[in-house]
Amino acid sequence: MIKDSKTRYGTISKFLHWSMALLVVWQVLKFGDRISDGEHWVGQTLVPWHISIGTLLLVLIVVRLFWAILQRARRPLPNASMAGLVKAGHGLLYLALLLMPVTGILVMLGGGYGVTAFGIEILPKGDELDWAKTLGGLHSPLAWILSVLVAGHVVMALVHHFLKGDDTLKRMV
Repeated sequence: MIKDSKTRYGTISKFLHWSMALLVVWQVLKFGDRISDGEHWVGQTLVPWHISIGTLLLVLIVVRLFWAILQRARRPLPNASMAGLVKAGHGLLYLALLLMPVTGILVMLGGGYGVTAFGIEILPKGDELDWAKTLGGLHSPLAWILSVLVAGHVVMALVHHFLKGDDTLKRMV
């Protein structure tokens, strides 16, 4: 089942969800770069991929947003009593996932560094841009907000599975 249905998410939605989840976890490891100035395995092996993975996440979130719009009539519906909270939570997750790479790009442009992902120059080096630097300053606070949103998302999925005993988690697995 490639497309979503009223009872389960389809293969494409699951692929986008779990690949992004894995990449977001990888990105969160950037916090480890602050420990011992990154002088450890995580800092030296995974963190150098931060910009490339962030760029890939930007592509995936845009694809995921378009896919969600195309599938909205087919997607499983949340419990009616919680629909507003579920939609708000997912909306905040999507927004944070979109803003993270955008503000990351602004950090790089603001500093005049340009953007290179997977060895391909996407935006060339140039002059520092004060406006981009200012907006890029939201990147780190957004990282903390996204981390809280992701943790809440995981906790709620586990609450639904283990405490409520419904099939919320099963629909995405």
